[in-house]
Amino acid sequence: MFFAVTARDGGGAARCGRVTTKSGAFDTPAFMPVGTAGTVKALTPAQLAEAGAQVILANTYHLFLRPGVDVIRSFGSLHRFMGWSGPILTDSGGFQIFSLRGNARVSEEGVRFKSHLDGSSFFLGPEDAVDVQNVLDSDIQMVLDHFAPHPATRQQDEKAQRLTGRWAARARERFLARRGGNAQFAIVQGGLHDDLRQRSLEELAALDFEGYAVGGLSVGETAAEFRRVLAPLAPRLPAGKPRYLMGSGTPQDILFAVGCGMDMFDCVLPSRNARNGTLFTWRGKVRIKNEKHKADPRPLDEGCACYSCRRFSRAYLRHLFVSREILAAVLNTIHNIHFYLDFMEKIRYAIRSGEFAAFTDRFLAATQEGD
Repeated sequence: MFFAVTARDGGGAARCGRVTTKSGAFDTPAFMPVGTAGTVKALTPAQLAEAGAQVILANTYHLFLRPGVDVIRSFGSLHRFMGWSGPILTDSGGFQIFSLRGNARVSEEGVRFKSHLDGSSFFLGPEDAVDVQNVLDSDIQMVLDHFAPHPATRQQDEKAQRLTGRWAARARERFLARRGGNAQFAIVQGGLHDDLRQRSLEELAALDFEGYAVGGLSVGETAAEFRRVLAPLAPRLPAGKPRYLMGSGTPQDILFAVGCGMDMFDCVLPSRNARNGTLFTWRGKVRIKNEKHKADPRPLDEGCACYSCRRFSRAYLRHLFVSREILAAVLNTIHNIHFYLDFMEKIRYAIRSGEFAAFTDRFLAATQEGD
């Protein structure tokens, strides 16, 4: 994998770059639509490409359970299995330790899970996460990590940070022994403690990963805590490597993180909100179920060129949603994913033009109210 910074914002840390993988390249700052189980819900790969997606995310834990490693191995890669030829990043299962913690037991060796599907027990260690991702043949593979649920004590955060570091060293050794043109990213942990984050970063930087992520944020902390942790940490991440903020996906958070120097983002927010009837526009959020949209002939967002906005009215989108039609999820997701990817393209243009701060101010002012 090759990463090059292609432009910098003259007044701050924001930067544009390009990541080249064996399945293709993508521009940063980049948003990765989340296809947890090998699909971005409600969209085909062709619709993703039409929306402007250059790279997507899938999840090792979920694909390990269903359809299983043997099935994907028989297709040669996750790319072939799901019909997506571009770059894929796979998360390792670390977030599932957090989100399914009632069904997970963490030890030095790894994690003993009870499947959320059928209750069966299985083990996933840092080496296993590498092995599964090698079968998936994902272009960017995340190490298995651990973070304490919020709110946590310093002792809990330190224990999780140290374990993450030891797991990362084991995962790196396994990866380097079998690498085949893929890349591996480490995940900086440490809760809300700057010194633990710094320790984690130093330990992981010594292992020379292809990229570095910040994990354990957007999991219940306040907006002020999120910013307090990220602002000093982001510029300290290796400057010549991609910087990935995991799971933080509001447009406001993305703008703040780009301003700190982060490059890559993912979140289920655009697709999940689409299915729940909350749509992102350049004037703020629209809750399409609201009665005032019942006979509204306007497109959802007059400044949007997506298929849904070009062809359909707010009234029709509301009708589909309140009628619980499948097409509501499709059209809403087309719009939200297109909005996010267009948002990232405009961020890149603003950075290259030296207008990132002005773009941020305009966006925040325009999207305060919503509809």
